[in-house]
Amino acid sequence: MKNITRHVGTLEHLERLPSSRNGNPRWQFYVAGFHARTAVDSELGYSIDNYRNQRVVVEIGTHYGVPTLHRIERAPQ
Repeated sequence: MKNITRHVGTLEHLERLPSSRNGNPRWQFYVAGFHARTAVDSELGYSIDNYRNQRVVVEIGTHYGVPTLHRIERAPQ
């Protein structure tokens, strides 16, 4: 993964994408005006739904030219 940037904002527009070949979930979302997806067969596909409409800190990088989630955690209050 290249060009990793950090963003703070509310996780919005969480939308389910078709599952991977192995049946693992994939998601598309927006945070602070940036859109991204979860990687294929990533464990983040299972946990991202827990952050819906919450303030989060995300790291987004590019994987084959597609903005991809690298890391997510709740933002400090």
